[in-house]
Amino acid sequence: MAAGEASKTLRVGLLGFGTVGSSFAEVLDAHRERLEDAGSAVVITRVFNRGVERKKAHPKASFVPASAQWTENVDEVLTADDVDVVVELMGGLDPIEGWLRTALEAGKHVVSANKQLIAYRGAAMFELAAKQGVQLLYNAAVAGGVPVIPGMAQGLSGDIIHRISGIVNGTCNFILSSMESGAEYATVLKEAQRLGYAEANPSADVDGFDARAKLCVLARIALRAEINPDDVPAQTIARVDAIDFAYAKELGCTVRQVARAELDGDTVRAAVGPALVPKSSPIAWSHGTQNMVVTSGRFGGDVVFSGHGAGGHPTAVAVLSDVIAVAKGSSKVRMPARKLKVSGDVTAPFYLRFVVKDKPGIVAAIAGALAKEDINIDAILQHHGHASERLPFVVTTEPCLSSTLERAVTEMTKLDFMHDPPVVMRILVVDDPDNI
Repeated sequence: MAAGEASKTLRVGLLGFGTVGSSFAEVLDAHRERLEDAGSAVVITRVFNRGVERKKAHPKASFVPASAQWTENVDEVLTADDVDVVVELMGGLDPIEGWLRTALEAGKHVVSANKQLIAYRGAAMFELAAKQGVQLLYNAAVAGGVPVIPGMAQGLSGDIIHRISGIVNGTCNFILSSMESGAEYATVLKEAQRLGYAEANPSADVDGFDARAKLCVLARIALRAEINPDDVPAQTIARVDAIDFAYAKELGCTVRQVARAELDGDTVRAAVGPALVPKSSPIAWSHGTQNMVVTSGRFGGDVVFSGHGAGGHPTAVAVLSDVIAVAKGSSKVRMPARKLKVSGDVTAPFYLRFVVKDKPGIVAAIAGALAKEDINIDAILQHHGHASERLPFVVTTEPCLSSTLERAVTEMTKLDFMHDPPVVMRILVVDDPDNI
């Protein structure tokens, strides 16, 4: 008999009482009577966190039952007799992987919001859970409260999805949509940190590592492809500047961090980074901390999932939904995934923004570097009013292979008039049915 089935009350051991953990306690308390009326009572019996006394003084600690035991010893949660499901809301791989393995081996269900764990160790963890006859649920690992994972795993299991794309990092979306309204990158980043959207070290978000882990989680579900996150190219948004939004607007676009994966035979073409998105695309409509994922299926066409992807409450909603699924004995739909190789090489039009020291022959030199790789220029854009020693201008290309463009850009960076390395972003194309 799986853990929790012998009692009508599902007993929760909570790992982590931070933003999401405390919000989970609050959301669970709000649902308490409703769950009891439905015969699916859920109660927190144990809470693990470092600095327990400080956490017990948290305003939301009042939502934890007085009978619950607080501990700084994780083993007192992982194998406790009064815990049926371990809810992990701490993140990271080490030591979390070992802890959750211990919980699964002890016959506990596990609910986690840990995208790194699922992206890097998911296959082995799922195998262990199946062996032990318990569930490992992770709907909060991507897009917070947006039900994109159950929507793909269950609602779209009858389709054959060949591409997923969209915005899966609310922090980057907050930064870029604020910059679209005129704010500076450094200012908005500080505001995101103040609001708790970004960490003191924001690299995981702004450099694309968080988004690529989430993309790999979605690829396993939607594309049935198991891919290594380290093989997926990730490009930072830190070099995006206000001038890029001005040029993007002139091209009928905006700038967003886009995560994208597409099946191409036995290869997944995947990448994460800032891209020019046409204003007519659903992806461009997402502002603030909203997430948006678009799936493209052979039979069902395009399906859009959208909602708030950052913050304690939206994520806690997804966590509690998983806990309720365990309480109800729901069985998650799982389709086999196969290991596939990853390529970041795609054919697309590209946006190149240069900052140069003005002199004769600049355009000819850039055009020559592109022509050497058989890349055609689509347009050249230059706004007046900039100093000649730091002159920004933009070149857009006709569709070309990203690897080919990379060779041309490498040569361009050697030109003596280049003030900064060129900023390169893919341009998504909406009117092509294969480019949402």
